[in-house]
Amino acid sequence: MAYINQDGDPTLVGNKKALPSMRWALAALSLSMLMPSLDTSIANAGLPTLAHAFSASFQSVQWIVLAYLLAITALIVSVGRLGDIIGRKRMFLGGIALFTIASLLCGVASSLWWLLAARAAQGLGAAAMMALTVAMVGETVPKARIGSAMGLLGTMSAIGTTLGPSLGGMLIAGLGWPVIFLVNVPIGLLNLYLAWRYLPADNGKATAGRVKFDVAGTALLALTLSAYALAMTSGHGHPGSFNAVLLATAAVNAGLFWLSQKISSSPLIRLEMFRLPGLTASLAMSTLVTTVVMATLVVGPFYLSHGLALPPALVGLVLSVGPLVSALTGVPAGRLVDRFGTRAMTLVGLTGMIAGCFSLSMIPASFGIPGYILPIAMVTSGYALFQAANNTAIMANIGPDQRGVISGMLSLSRNLGLITGASFMGAVFSLASATTDVSTADPKAIVAGMRITFVVAGILIVGALAVAGLKASRGHVESNPKVGG
Repeated sequence: MAYINQDGDPTLVGNKKALPSMRWALAALSLSMLMPSLDTSIANAGLPTLAHAFSASFQSVQWIVLAYLLAITALIVSVGRLGDIIGRKRMFLGGIALFTIASLLCGVASSLWWLLAARAAQGLGAAAMMALTVAMVGETVPKARIGSAMGLLGTMSAIGTTLGPSLGGMLIAGLGWPVIFLVNVPIGLLNLYLAWRYLPADNGKATAGRVKFDVAGTALLALTLSAYALAMTSGHGHPGSFNAVLLATAAVNAGLFWLSQKISSSPLIRLEMFRLPGLTASLAMSTLVTTVVMATLVVGPFYLSHGLALPPALVGLVLSVGPLVSALTGVPAGRLVDRFGTRAMTLVGLTGMIAGCFSLSMIPASFGIPGYILPIAMVTSGYALFQAANNTAIMANIGPDQRGVISGMLSLSRNLGLITGASFMGAVFSLASATTDVSTADPKAIVAGMRITFVVAGILIVGALAVAGLKASRGHVESNPKVGG
């Protein structure tokens, strides 16, 4: 078993029972990372079937994916803060329960509007799970093993994202579209039991009676993030005046949010938190890195199918290599972080990503599949190492009263990177290919577009590396230096 000491760190007692209990607690946290990641991608495979089932346009059923992502993006910081106030375990269990019930409602939906509402509710549950999973690592795992735990969670996230499209396709083909949502119900019930049984109880210092929840700040942040996410995803790669209006709305709401946090007695985000050593730098690096990771998903399918003329089945197989490498390297990456420290492994991970990006920009198309797979493996393994190191650096030295909101901000930075990557890197690829329709472009143009896109991607990671160097030069205190060695 585990209890929380006065510093908010878990201390293991009872040698015979402590490790099994911690393993079951990690199993609960792993499932809570797997399920939201799986549902980010599993519905994509069912969009054509859902369009037919509800007699809806493809643009309409795309909201099945967008409603889920918008709910997560808009609310993930708020639910993290709410967990800090009322108790993280209580909020975490509520998120799992909501996600499971909403999954059931998705599976029995009789109309598109019903399904969209259920997907938004599912996104709210997923936001609570994603925000608090990382936060609860600090209350479940000894400080010397936080890196390994972060690596495990990174692996589960990669597995969920990788498994989603293929599992969704198989379930729809064999059992029909409702099953892609109903599959969450038994897993959710198991997750709910494991979390209730094995995660440490809230420490009794919940502040719901003394700290008010910032409703105005929550509303302004949700409006800001929703407007930004819609600006990045509307127009299908061809932004116009509507996107500009949304970006302007996001900017205005961001300014109002900042002012509200300055004057609020119980702000959603305490602005002085950004003075914490390395926090702003870590969040910025996370956004830049995930922007580049999304580029591999945006550019890869077109390069493989048009640039290398691979058949669809082989395209899918090659595309699975990147997430598979990320999944396989997640746990070893976490152990390296525990062994050598967060600073060194952050630099190694970013350097590996830079090498992979610039290799993709230079390797001739004549190298074929190996010329694509090897650099992609460098990018994704570097990402796994960076993610484990960056998450550990952020969470290892944060006080227990702020873990929920900062974990939510970390998850938000990744989400914003993915959304920005899908839009910005997609636009770079389209411009670099000198075509308005990438799907019909000349193969040579596709290859040229891919090279230029990954030059830009490499420059972004160089920027992240510069941020890491600046963070180190400002005297950031190393977390877990060579622990366990």
